[in-house]
Amino acid sequence: SGSGKSVTSLAISGLLDDTAQVQGSIRLGGVEVTTLDAERLRQMRGRDVGMVFQDPTTTLNPVLPIGRQVIEGQVAHGQVARGQAHARAVELLREVDIPDPQGRVDQFPHQFSGGMRQRAVIAMAMAGKPRLIIADEPTTALDVTVQAQVLSVLARRQRDTGAAVILITHDLGVVAEVAHRVAVMYGGRIVESGSVQAIFREPRHPYTVGLLRSVPRIDTVDERLVPIPGQPPSPASLPSGCSFHPRCAIGRDRPLCAQQTPALRDVGPAHASACHYADEVVELLRDRPAAVAVQPTAANTPVPAGAAAAAPGKLLLEVDRLQVFFPVKAGLLRRRVGWVRAVDGVSLTVRAGETVGLVGESGCGKTTTGRAIMGLVPTSHGTVRFDGRDITHLAPSEMRKVRRHMQYIFQDPYSSLNPIKTVGEIVAEPLRIHGLYDEAGGARWVAELFDLVGLPSSMVNRFPQEFSGGQRQRIGIA
Repeated sequence: SGSGKSVTSLAISGLLDDTAQVQGSIRLGGVEVTTLDAERLRQMRGRDVGMVFQDPTTTLNPVLPIGRQVIEGQVAHGQVARGQAHARAVELLREVDIPDPQGRVDQFPHQFSGGMRQRAVIAMAMAGKPRLIIADEPTTALDVTVQAQVLSVLARRQRDTGAAVILITHDLGVVAEVAHRVAVMYGGRIVESGSVQAIFREPRHPYTVGLLRSVPRIDTVDERLVPIPGQPPSPASLPSGCSFHPRCAIGRDRPLCAQQTPALRDVGPAHASACHYADEVVELLRDRPAAVAVQPTAANTPVPAGAAAAAPGKLLLEVDRLQVFFPVKAGLLRRRVGWVRAVDGVSLTVRAGETVGLVGESGCGKTTTGRAIMGLVPTSHGTVRFDGRDITHLAPSEMRKVRRHMQYIFQDPYSSLNPIKTVGEIVAEPLRIHGLYDEAGGARWVAELFDLVGLPSSMVNRFPQEFSGGQRQRIGIA
């Protein structure tokens, strides 16, 4: 998070704020993008460059039907006559596997699931058959089955149109599945680039090795992941020399790494690394079958299987036959004609110190179950007990007291953060509500929370829109 991936994509498409200073060259089809005026940039977007943004909720206009938004760019560029727009919108939704596109085309974004919204955004980006597609974290917050569907749609549309794709992601599994070449960024620079095979099998930059060591593997379930020590640097105050050297096992104590910024140089066929000691990175991988299996450290010693289950804490949460139904209304008078059984008879228990995974495809009721436990949606039947107390139908004032001990990390961090407040104020707000904030120590507590989630405390006075998607998720956790 914060390495500059999204900013790079915005620069390519000419969407950066006027205050940004762009240097260097961006050429698309032989045309220098950095010198284009606003009108030429507008013509380029949609027709030559399509953008799939990270958060479809904020990409889509909540008061306009999906179909109108999907076709809007083609109508603006004169590629589709207004009389044909509706039929073309239905066709585009069908091409990205939206079920019942004829019935869905006039629905609004809130009536689509997260995966369907993302597919609608892909349809919007590819409607004008652009030569370049920039997909910024297109699978963030989607479950694995919907993620696979979205990636399949993106790959199929790429094959059909012959477009080039820049896929921005932090998910190395997605990269391994769909990419041909990889560029790894850190501190605003590309520190390694090459084919997928080269990057995953023979990484030549310590940061890339660190990323691969952090990937969970199904064949090593009893080993701890090995995190990269320290925190990413602030773009406003990058360290001298190699920006990764304060966190690097190879260069941390070497003067050259602290004094001189390494150039991106060839280290193999179509493989480049910005590391003074790229050859030594190979030593980390010697005699190891895969890049992720590097030298063992104390951090990845085996963890006893079932350690948490061997010493369970007291029973903290009991959910018994939970049901949440939503009415289905139809007709001019909006009479109830049925029920949507969003959650139907869920029972589970959670003990103190235990982690319970609630797994399922989109629309199966996971989020509704969580919200019902928190009292954010009404419960139709069943009971929820927290710390021995029935909280199923508590009054709002009583439920507020319980929430001091129960907190929720929302799926979409951006929509859960107030855009007109600083992130420091947002993190402090629940402390104030629950009477835990005092002027003397409150600011220090907020700073400690930022440090805990890997964000510099100097960022507390910034606003949510100034952060990357991954950073916003960490703010939500704080």
